[in-house]
Amino acid sequence: MQSDKTADPTPPRGNRLSIVVPVFNDGANMAALMARLAPVLEATGMAWEVVTVNDGSADDTLARLLALRAREPRLVVVDLSRNFGKERALSAGLAHAKGDAVVMIDADLQHPPETIPALLARWREGFEVVYAVREQRTDQSWFPRLLSRSFYAVFDRLSEVPVPRGAGDFRLLDRQVVDVINRMPERTRFMKGIYSWVGFRQTGVPYREETRHEGATKWPLLGLMRLAVDGLTAFSTFPLRVWTVVGAVISGLAFLYIVIRLLRVLVYGIAVPGYESIVVIVLFLGGIQLLTLGIIGDYVGRIFSEVKGRPLYVVRRTYGTGEPSAS
Repeated sequence: MQSDKTADPTPPRGNRLSIVVPVFNDGANMAALMARLAPVLEATGMAWEVVTVNDGSADDTLARLLALRAREPRLVVVDLSRNFGKERALSAGLAHAKGDAVVMIDADLQHPPETIPALLARWREGFEVVYAVREQRTDQSWFPRLLSRSFYAVFDRLSEVPVPRGAGDFRLLDRQVVDVINRMPERTRFMKGIYSWVGFRQTGVPYREETRHEGATKWPLLGLMRLAVDGLTAFSTFPLRVWTVVGAVISGLAFLYIVIRLLRVLVYGIAVPGYESIVVIVLFLGGIQLLTLGIIGDYVGRIFSEVKGRPLYVVRRTYGTGEPSAS
C-alpha cells in the first residue's frame, strides 16, 4: 500500500457515485439512513445510486427496502437467497455498483453519511482508495477493543499487507479498484485485507463513529474470532511455517533429554523410573500434533472451498438492475 502523502497527478474522472449498503435485519434503520444519505448525495452534484444488499434478513427488511425504492428509484435492492455474511454481501454490492466512485457504508448509521464529501474530496485529489479512520468507538467494552488491537498488531506483523488501524469497511473505492476486486476469485473474503492487498494510492479521513440507530451488533465475539482466523489464514502462511520451527525446537529438546538420560545411566549405573515424565512428554507432544493438524486442516479446508468453485453468493432477485444471479 502506497503512502498517503502523494496523490495521482492525473486525478480520477467521472460523475457517478454508488453507495453500497450491506443489510441484515436492519429494516428499522433504512428510512433514517436514506433520510440522511439523500441530501448528502444530492449536494455532491453527482449522479448517484444506493445499492442495498439484503443478506438473508429474517425480519421485514426486504419489504421496507422495496417501500423505500417505490419512493426513490435510485435505490437498488439486491436480495440474496440466504445469509452469506457481510464480507460476501459487500462483494455482491461491489459487483452491482456502477459508479466511478463507490462508497461502502453500514446501515446502522454508525458511519455518518456526512463524511462522504470528505472522502470524495480526497478521491478528486487523485487517491484511489480513501478509508475512513475511526476516532473513537462507542459500542464496545474494553475487552473487545483489546482483542481488536491485539489482532491488528499480530496481523500487521504476520501479513505482507498491513491494515490501517481504525479503518473498517467505511471507505471509497475508485472504479479501477472495484474492477480489480470484482475479478478476484477467492472464496475466503477478508475485505479489509483485500482493500490493502490491491494497493493503489490510499489515504485516510478521520471520522467520529456515532451510536447505532436501532438494533444490536451482528458480530458476536465468536464471529469476530472466526473472521480474525479467516484474515490471518487468507493473507499469511506464517501459521503453517511456524510449526517447522516449533518441531525443530521440540526435537532438539527431546534429543537433549535423551543425552541427559544416557549420561545419568553411565554415571550412576541405574535408570531412574520416569513414568510421570513420559506421560507429560507424550501428552505434550500429542497436543502439539493435534494443534498442528488443526491449523493444517484449516488451510486444507480453504483449498477445498476454492477447488469447489461455488459462487460467493446467490441472488434471489435484483430490483433496479439486471445483474446475473450468482457470482
